[in-house]
Amino acid sequence: MSCQKSPTMENTKAQEVKLHTQERATKRAMFNYMVATKLSILEHQRKQEERLQKMIEEEEIRLLRKEMVPRAQLMPFFDRPFIPRRSSRPLTIPREPSFRMLSSKYLSCNPGSQLYNFQPTTRATNPIK
Repeated sequence: MSCQKSPTMENTKAQEVKLHTQERATKRAMFNYMVATKLSILEHQRKQEERLQKMIEEEEIRLLRKEMVPRAQLMPFFDRPFIPRRSSRPLTIPREPSFRMLSSKYLSCNPGSQLYNFQPTTRATNPIK
């Protein structure tokens, strides 16, 4: 057999890989900057609106205080004392309390049972004189 070496292969060269991480990082930084700018603008506008609202309210309060004139309360009439008048409503007629009256929901409890056989009282109540 013949001893021949196989031809040696050339070393492979690594291809340069281009990743998008740097490009994405710059885009993200620009986006974060835009968001921060927008938030700061909105915050500035909100503070300015609050300042304007506060100025308007202070002006309204100043005008209200200017318009308000302190007035003293009227003196009561001591020469004409208060005399209450008799009421035109009729007097209340007192009645005796009716403790034996039961509501209708208790009257319909178990009609067959002897324990709960309620009998409504129909006594006429006379007013106390």
